[in-house]
Parts: sequence; structure tokens; C-alpha cells
Amino acid sequence: MGKVLTHIDDTIRAWVARQRMFFVSTAPLSGEGMVNCSPKGGDYLRIVDDKTVVYLDFAGSGVETIAHLREPGNGRIVIMLCAFEGPPKIVRFHGIGDVVLPDDPDFAELSKLFADDLLGVRSIIRLKVERVSDSCGFGVPVYDFKKDRDGMRKWSEKKGADGVRDYVASKNAVSIDGIPGVSVEEAKTVSPTS
Repeated sequence: MGKVLTHIDDTIRAWVARQRMFFVSTAPLSGEGMVNCSPKGGDYLRIVDDKTVVYLDFAGSGVETIAHLREPGNGRIVIMLCAFEGPPKIVRFHGIGDVVLPDDPDFAELSKLFADDLLGVRSIIRLKVERVSDSCGFGVPVYDFKKDRDGMRKWSEKKGADGVRDYVASKNAVSIDGIPGVSVEEAKTVSPTS
């Protein structure tokens, strides 16, 4: 049976560190707006402490998560992980998120949790956890992990840091619902080289 916690305990922390994929969901405040769910892979999720989770957010074709988190009065987010190998399990972190752009004072400290190379990184998404839940995961299929895809990395290398910034400025200004995402000025800070 599942359980609900108010914080991330050591057992969940260790389990999360072994997972290869996670999902992020957000929604605009408007009931007319589109709910967003994004799959994320790679070694880009970290538990900072028993109430804080962060992940690297790479430049992409959409900016829904950033727009929803920055929407005044919003910030709702859930991160979900599933065990695709080993015993079945699902963990969800519900809470309020914020967007840490490279020019934010917290970015330098949080980026130390990841590899030094931040090419293609648009921001760090930080979740202040209000609810942790786990459940059985009996309905999740078993898959064998083969490898992480390298397409995002190759795309970023081909574009270069300036090309990534130009892409974010032109493609990530607003969400599909017209909610502000990353401004042209903010786009100048993404894909930091150090």
C-alpha cells in the first residue's frame, strides 16, 4: 500500500538516485489552459534536502513548465518517478516550483550539483516539496535500460551557446496558451559556458 510523507526520507532519496527517468506536470491557472506533462531522462534530477528537489531544464520547443511556474498565483508542479526495473514503485513530489535562471544568485550553487558542462541548459527548476507519496506501481511495465539518447547534446553542440540563446529567445517567449515564458533579455543568459 502507498504512503504519504511530508518530506523526502533516506529510503526515497536512495531509490530516486537509481531511477533513469522522471516526469514533470504543471498546469496554468485557467481551466481552459493546457495541462503539460514532460518526460525527462538522464542524470539531471537531484534531491537537495528533505523538502527540495531540482532538475536541469534544457532548451526545448516548448516552455510550458517555466510559464506555469512563473504565472502569478500559480507555481503548482508534480514530479513523478516510476520503477521500470526492479520492484514496482511510483513516487510523486507535489509542491510549488520556481525557475532559477543562470543570472539568478542561486543558479551557481545549484548547478554545482550537476556536471560542469551546462551547454543547452535553460534553467534549473526547483520544487519546494509539500507532499511526497509512493504507491505500488503494479501497472507500470518492466523495461531494460539501454542508454541515454544524445540528440539533445548534439543539437546543443551544433547550435553552440549563442545559437541556443537565439533559439530560446525566438521559441520560448510564451507558452502554447500565451503565458509569458523566457524573455528575450533572459534568453541571453541561458546555456552558460561555465
